[in-house]
Amino acid sequence: MRAALALQYVLPHRALSRIVYWATRWTWAPWKNFLIDTVVKNYAVDMGDAAQPDPSAYASFNAFFTRALKPGARTAPADLRAVACPADGRISQAGSIQDGRIFQAKGFDFSVAELLGDEIEAQKYTNGQFVTVYLSPRDYHRMHMPLAGTLRETVHIPGRLFSVAPFTVEGVPRLFARNERLVCHFDGNGPDGIGGPFAVVMVGAMLVSSVETVWSGLEIPPYASTIARKDWREKRIRLERFAEMGRFNMGSTVILLLPASHAAKLAVAAGASVRVGQAIG
Repeated sequence: MRAALALQYVLPHRALSRIVYWATRWTWAPWKNFLIDTVVKNYAVDMGDAAQPDPSAYASFNAFFTRALKPGARTAPADLRAVACPADGRISQAGSIQDGRIFQAKGFDFSVAELLGDEIEAQKYTNGQFVTVYLSPRDYHRMHMPLAGTLRETVHIPGRLFSVAPFTVEGVPRLFARNERLVCHFDGNGPDGIGGPFAVVMVGAMLVSSVETVWSGLEIPPYASTIARKDWREKRIRLERFAEMGRFNMGSTVILLLPASHAAKLAVAAGASVRVGQAIG
């Protein structure tokens, strides 16, 4: 395990991810069917929820990986005050933000400021809460809105592309604040009157670093060399709770930040399996 962790520090993260990006879009049937069948079998992927349940019908491996679900496969919480889970996967960690820091794993944490790349934005989440969702290869890979909100700003932060598998999360300090990521800042304005900011952070990972959003298309790659900010306020992009907001072309991790003013009581704990739309607070 130590050797596997050490290797990740020296591997050419971005070069490997670029190779995988193109390999997963190759439409040659023997190749894409081999990749799809391997993942379906090795990870026991449930195709029963998919809009297209036939794995061989997908044009490429990436088309399979970002597959849509059939209507009704996921539903929003009935309680309008509930926070909807933004992704299928497993809760890596969830809890309170303490002294401006987010718990990663035993012995490791990182600051909200370094995650967001912004000290001022981080102050909005003082004494707030966080939820970290890990997506495995078997999971549905589209992200949905945890609350209704209007997009204010996106921030593309450059970084490494360490794996986000559990053993790496437990072995690499400040992992989520070191990996390349897209921070999406929203102003809450749901029908229940819930206001205030919230942030959804889409964290890239080795081999699985491509991120898209519904408002802008492909965001990563290209990879960033400096922090890149986009102000979306003039576009007035409002998304309802449970609406699709983006996708990982291959999987990774999503981190949701809620301010103390939201006062949600989290209903999930580390290790729990979750699905899009599930009430998590």
